[in-house]
Amino acid sequence: MTVPPPSFRPIAVRVLSERYLRRDPDGKVVETADELFRRVAESVATAEEPYGGSQAAARQAETFYEALAGLKFLPNTPTLMNAGLPRGQLAACFVIPVHDDMRSILEGVRDMALIHQTGGGTGFNFSHLRPRGDQVRSTGRVASGPVGFMRIYDTTTEVVKQGGRRRGANMGILRVDHPDILEFITTKSDKGMLPNFNLSVAVTDDFMQRVDANRDYPLINPRTGLEVRRLQAREVFDRICEAALTTGDPGLVFADAIERANPTPEIGPLEATNPCGEQPLLAYESCNLGSINLASLVKGGELDWEELDRLVALGVIFLDDVIDQSQYPLPQITAITHANRKIGLGIMGLADLFIKLGIAYDSPEALELGDRIMARIQDRAVAQSQALASQRGPFPNFYHSRWHRQGQPPRRNATVTTIAPTGTISIIAGTSSGIEPLFAVAYRRRALEGAEFDEVHPLFLEKLADAGLSAEEWVPRVLATGRVRPLTALPEKLRRLFPTTFEVSVEYQVKMQAAFQRHVENAVSKTINLAPEATREDVAAAYHLAHRLGLKGITVYRYGSKPGQVLSLPTGDEALTLSHEFAEECRLCSV
Repeated sequence: MTVPPPSFRPIAVRVLSERYLRRDPDGKVVETADELFRRVAESVATAEEPYGGSQAAARQAETFYEALAGLKFLPNTPTLMNAGLPRGQLAACFVIPVHDDMRSILEGVRDMALIHQTGGGTGFNFSHLRPRGDQVRSTGRVASGPVGFMRIYDTTTEVVKQGGRRRGANMGILRVDHPDILEFITTKSDKGMLPNFNLSVAVTDDFMQRVDANRDYPLINPRTGLEVRRLQAREVFDRICEAALTTGDPGLVFADAIERANPTPEIGPLEATNPCGEQPLLAYESCNLGSINLASLVKGGELDWEELDRLVALGVIFLDDVIDQSQYPLPQITAITHANRKIGLGIMGLADLFIKLGIAYDSPEALELGDRIMARIQDRAVAQSQALASQRGPFPNFYHSRWHRQGQPPRRNATVTTIAPTGTISIIAGTSSGIEPLFAVAYRRRALEGAEFDEVHPLFLEKLADAGLSAEEWVPRVLATGRVRPLTALPEKLRRLFPTTFEVSVEYQVKMQAAFQRHVENAVSKTINLAPEATREDVAAAYHLAHRLGLKGITVYRYGSKPGQVLSLPTGDEALTLSHEFAEECRLCSV
């Protein structure tokens, strides 16, 4: 099958050139996008040789290439950047443990730097560290506490800059019962603090129940295991909501929901998540991600379910091969990654899919279809993992897993599904990111060196033409605000198809995340975007709904609460402007 060369939008061409295409020692680009896809496909398919020989690997490389070049499936950024090159580190997500001693803390800094150099993101749970002011017996002095040590991690991230091609990103988690929790919650109220971290508070079901009942709860010193004081749960919760409203941090991770889904509890508890929260991992564990472009699967006005099934099977095989082809920066990472073989297959282009199918994002039909799509992906992904296990063997820890205890057939991968934010790969694919609604329908993009150019969502232009309306008349009006729904002179059906993120209610956003989480083994990255006038009560309502619907985590972002944000709404007579910054690190780098 011959795949025609993909057609890229101007921003995608720039992203490919600046981040992904191979360069010579002088920094000159020496690779085309087609060559990149070929390089990645052939390198990853080499993992097939032990099972079918060189001919099977060649056939699989061609299948991989067709999916990549057709922009139907794309893996995470490190795979695109490093496959087939000497660096060879292909995984996106890593979790590094931090124990309560100086050696572990500084080894964590070193390990983080090595991972960032290769394009990976890192997550840390700082709950094991003794609180600020606690006793340090070896020196006779007092401890700096988690936030103090996080500054070292943040500064190191700033220096490393991920090899100059990808901004370093971290997740910092602290349990809600840690004595330093109030300092942690308000850390980002001090402008410029920990810019390379997303923050999340790990809350338990018990804590959320105490919030509802307006009861207090104990703070526990992790060094001694003893209670040091008590706080009112509702007061702490309100402080979390206020900080999230004003700074975008912290989010919440629902610790009990995450651990209930741990596929290998006998091996250990899930330590933390990656920077965007969609990938809970054990200590030293890594995971590689890939996303199916749903917007590319519309055929005759319908979703091509058969092609979706084919891409799910292909994606599972591809990601499993990536595990064997990746060169990991630490032997501990190699060991646990190969023992559990976690992968995270997800989707992008959901908002564009809905538009193509004539469904409004904020409608019951959209929620029902999202649920059906992810249920189908989960079912087919597990089946493919089980098929691989019969050919290649199950993941080594399978017989210590809950899948074995439940009597399920052996499978190749401890987890198979994840919903990532897909920031840059969705730009390459020319589609909407992850499961997010559109940020804008038309906008002016500010690139590097100050160049600006207007971009209009191509599906909006298609729908205008279908309705017999003039783009010359309507695009300038949409460009002024980025939105379609307020333009009452447009047909109602067309306006309904293009809700932007602040026009989708918080309830619908949380429910859409929940529709996918029900069928995802790992977790779902989605930013619950709030309008500038949102209140602390709005944040609290989102958090309570997320917990009630069984999410594993939630992030809210009130427009304007972060300085230097990537996406900007117009002021006065200015057109909606987006900066050229791009990243997959959700609220850390983009919205």
